[in-house]
Amino acid sequence: MLDCIEIETGKQPTHSIIWMHGLGADGNDFAPLVPALNVASRHAIRFVFPNAPQQPVTINGGMVMPAWYDILVPSMVIQEDEAGILKSEQSINELIEREIDRGIAPERIVLAGFSQGCAMTLHTGLRQKHSLAGLMGLSGYLPLAQTAPDGLSDANRKTPIFLAHGTIDPVVTIDRGTKTRDFLESHGYDVRWHTYMMPHSVCPEEVADINAFLEQVLG
Repeated sequence: MLDCIEIETGKQPTHSIIWMHGLGADGNDFAPLVPALNVASRHAIRFVFPNAPQQPVTINGGMVMPAWYDILVPSMVIQEDEAGILKSEQSINELIEREIDRGIAPERIVLAGFSQGCAMTLHTGLRQKHSLAGLMGLSGYLPLAQTAPDGLSDANRKTPIFLAHGTIDPVVTIDRGTKTRDFLESHGYDVRWHTYMMPHSVCPEEVADINAFLEQVLG
């Protein structure tokens, strides 16, 4: 089981949000955002911020850092670490099952992530056997897109998907986000697409939209 930071906004949580960080960060990255979310004061939510395993990352010269999978080339998609992605998918699925075992219904669980965490959110969520409340992908993309149609589950065909991207993102460029949006829409998914004049980061307008999305899917 992945090591996690957990924040509960009330006794006996009725909802869970599992939120994956980006490459080189850790579970602390988005934990400070919880007080800024109004939804956190209206529901008893367990926020779960897992820490990715420490591993060498090829494009960073083999430096060891928290990573959900290896990034082999700058384009990220010409050559992908399928084994690493599948391993992290299994770890995230274990977290989902743990929340269910703790009494949280699947339809009250949101899967979220930023950058590489967004990639894992989409990859895992679209293959999940349980119908979740929502998927939330920030500044990321869908990995293994060429083979994705073969693994898509029917469980989350109608699950709302929040996608947000910075128009001047130099790390995961906006075209990566639009290609992911187009792929999902072409397969009939309910995509809520948002763009902001920002780099590879999060802005106040995005936080407001995140809060509105969570209010809707957890309400």
